[in-house]
Amino acid sequence: MHRHDTSMEVLTQAVVRYAIDRVRLDPPPLDSPRTMAELRAMAGHTVTPKGVGGLEALRVFGDVLAPACISTDHPRFLSFVPAAPTEASVLFDLVVGASSIYAGSWMEGGGAVFAENEALRWIADLAGLPPEAGGAFVSGGTAGNLSALIAARWKWRYDADGAHDRTRGLMLTSAGAHSSIKQAARAMDADVILVPADAAGRMRHDALRSAVAELDDTDRERLFAIIATSGTTNAGVIDDLSGAADVCAELGVWFHVDGAYGGAALAAPSVRDRFIGIERADSFIVDPHKWLFAPFDSCALLYRDPRIAKAAHTQHAEYLDVLHADEDWNPSDYAHHLSRRARGLPLWFSLATYGTDAYRDAVETTLEVAHAGARLISASGFCELVIEPELSIVIFRRVGWTPDQYQAWSDEQLRSGHSFVVPTSWAGETVLRYCVVNPNTTVDDIASILESLR
Repeated sequence: MHRHDTSMEVLTQAVVRYAIDRVRLDPPPLDSPRTMAELRAMAGHTVTPKGVGGLEALRVFGDVLAPACISTDHPRFLSFVPAAPTEASVLFDLVVGASSIYAGSWMEGGGAVFAENEALRWIADLAGLPPEAGGAFVSGGTAGNLSALIAARWKWRYDADGAHDRTRGLMLTSAGAHSSIKQAARAMDADVILVPADAAGRMRHDALRSAVAELDDTDRERLFAIIATSGTTNAGVIDDLSGAADVCAELGVWFHVDGAYGGAALAAPSVRDRFIGIERADSFIVDPHKWLFAPFDSCALLYRDPRIAKAAHTQHAEYLDVLHADEDWNPSDYAHHLSRRARGLPLWFSLATYGTDAYRDAVETTLEVAHAGARLISASGFCELVIEPELSIVIFRRVGWTPDQYQAWSDEQLRSGHSFVVPTSWAGETVLRYCVVNPNTTVDDIASILESLR
């Protein structure tokens, strides 16, 4: 089963050729989903006692299954937060899979961990975190936020010398925060209070102070973290990071910044000033698979003082004792995971291949395209901006349209292969939203989509 013979050599060549051809499609097909019944009819049963053979399985994937997945790297995939992995990062993802690296400990994966930490250091420097800052790559923003907040709660309880060991913790965050913050609260059996956002969806200093002032003494004792967002997922706006950092410092609570989408813009000098205050964060996340041109799945999780995270997350078992005999950097100690692939290596390889200047230029390009598209919207006469864009997300309305019209238009765009732009909501109104993270997306792409809205 694991031996390399002639038939496996044929399969190897076919798989590698498929992967290389897919990476180099320019542009890739947008494709569209199919129903369960359609896929069953087209693919049949692929997991059988005797197997269907590698070439047949590859054919089913290429002809049936892959076309039923929307290509997130298509330049007109502008919904949610797309992906635009570099060719180098995708090719090296093949190497990571082929290398069979366990990257949870330095003992077993020291070379990989070293390289991952090089990439983490670049991100930490962009954020202005101190030299001792560090962390690990986890699967995504949800895992990153949860792990950071577990560390925050651990410190709160540790500092209380046992007084809060059975106390249900409390967090404050903006009404515009990502849903993963609420999910983390549920997973941790903690409470979360949402601070009202302003008209642009931003948490401001005065609103945060008002929310703190409204806490009674018991809730104030329960407060262990304040979470700010540097680039909300729906609107792409950045909370008042300096104001949040001030409040955290005054209260002595953990300051976490969720930059899963927007944190990548730290690489762009044109908007770096929007992030002032992030350098004071106790923890920070950004997803390279979003706007830092890495393949799924990857979230960079960083701590100002990694020793806190290590105390909160290190798992202890007899068979793991050997890993903790030295002060090695074990990524499994910095999040709620143990087993992990070296998911930060594709980003490292891409950074090493192209250089950080290329990353700066690519992020700046996407910002320019997003804002140029916003200007086209304002000048169109039939569409209008809902709010002025801050990063690369633009929310706008087609004047006079109903929710059904938005949905019908979106469905037709995908069916025809022209674009993937889905409706969202803003203050209860159905509107449209696009997110540009792909340097191959052009102003002409945005113009073409707008023209279809006439």
